[in-house]
Amino acid sequence: MTSEMQRLEADIYGRVQGVGFRVFVQDKARALGLTGYAKNRYAPRRYVEVVAEGPRPALETLLHYLKQGPSLARVEQVDVQWGPATGEFHTFRVG
Repeated sequence: MTSEMQRLEADIYGRVQGVGFRVFVQDKARALGLTGYAKNRYAPRRYVEVVAEGPRPALETLLHYLKQGPSLARVEQVDVQWGPATGEFHTFRVG
């Protein structure tokens, strides 16, 4: 296992808007020491876009949370891409 910084890009589909999903992600990401953002998107259908950077183990933990979501959410699909961190973020925010 490496401590190399990586980037997780995830699109989360299902009942993920209007249920506190972005704040849930922000809380988890900040607790894990990750940077990035969570934003609502609307095309081609409603989903939440999450971009997070940090050590791979912390990103894997965040991905686990993304697949569950908060209690009112119903996650149906998570599309994931991995890449190298860019270092462009200083905190984790809701967009």
